[in-house]
Amino acid sequence: MAKFKIEIKWAFIFIIMSLLWMVLEKLCGLHSTHIDKQQYLTMLFMIPAIWIYVLALKDKKLHYYNGVMSYKQGFISGLIITLLIALFSPLTQWIISCVITPEYFPNVIEYSLQSGYHKTREEAEAYFSLENYRKQSVIGALMMGIVTSFIVAFFVRNKNSKN
Repeated sequence: MAKFKIEIKWAFIFIIMSLLWMVLEKLCGLHSTHIDKQQYLTMLFMIPAIWIYVLALKDKKLHYYNGVMSYKQGFISGLIITLLIALFSPLTQWIISCVITPEYFPNVIEYSLQSGYHKTREEAEAYFSLENYRKQSVIGALMMGIVTSFIVAFFVRNKNSKN
């Protein structure tokens, strides 16, 4: 476990940042009055998400690998962070949907029907549900985490290290 102490720390920092981001979105009205802008502005989350991966891999490089980290080592470290985030994403999604912003699903269902995005209430309710969002959060965490790890490890690695 000590071998993965840094990854565990950064996975939980990422999770806390995600929860704080949702609080910020809610406070800005993106889950109610400005719900029409939410799907676009929520993409800004990628900035702090990527930054956390950069800080995490730099931390691993400096404090575990003594300043010399290969691409493979960085990528594996990023994958471990990704797996931890994905593992906890159903719980994180529950906290978001049931504690932070329980009004989001009813609001987005109504908006999707009014805007014509979904034709029927059943279709909208099936898509905008805790069960569906939990599945999407696991898949999204894995996909984005793998891509982010792949890219960030390239920039954080030492160019002359082996592997």
